[in-house]
Amino acid sequence: MACILNIETSASICSLALSLDGVLVFSRENTEGLSHASSLGLFVSEALSEIKHRSMKLDAVAVSSGPGSYTGLRIGVSQAKGLCYGLEIPMIGIPTLGLLFDTVLRKGCEADYFCPMIDARRMEVYAEIYDKSAKICRDVAADIVDENTYQEYYSKGSMLLFGDGASKCKDVIFSNSVRYIEDVLPRAENMLALSEAAYAQANFVDTAYFEPFYLKEFMTTQSKRK
Repeated sequence: MACILNIETSASICSLALSLDGVLVFSRENTEGLSHASSLGLFVSEALSEIKHRSMKLDAVAVSSGPGSYTGLRIGVSQAKGLCYGLEIPMIGIPTLGLLFDTVLRKGCEADYFCPMIDARRMEVYAEIYDKSAKICRDVAADIVDENTYQEYYSKGSMLLFGDGASKCKDVIFSNSVRYIEDVLPRAENMLALSEAAYAQANFVDTAYFEPFYLKEFMTTQSKRK
């Protein structure tokens, strides 16, 4: 039986879920607007206390690997690396868009094409496209949303757009073939099946060299001094 600590910090919600043999035994989410850094440290401390209280042994840490918020991803991966180094346990990377897709599948949603997407500011989203057999038919990319975005897919069949970037598309893409789900967000409690499967297959990342998939370079703006 694998005991896995799942960490999700790629978007607006900071969450943690502890699973035992794929079953949720403990979870925490940031619901009060606190920073991911402050929230995650507290959540991990509580999870470790729960593990000790239950006399369990932590076998691995799974963390969202991106794309998503640059700062959020760094916070989650840094925490995961620290735990894995300190406890000498393996680390699992869970792609954020793959997590969203798996979440929607488990809700029983149906379509010819599925497009999980993450808000990337302005009219841009990070998106990936799957077909109904769960095959990736277009890899992750940063898309500028306009009225023709994804037309090559929804012109051939029904398409489901979901994630926190879906609202942008809803305002500009008008087609009877397109449906939207806006309340699907990456959460640690939805990582359990994916992390359990990865652990069973020994699908681990190199803790020392692992970096989140940022997709785009982190950019900062500086105010001009007069």
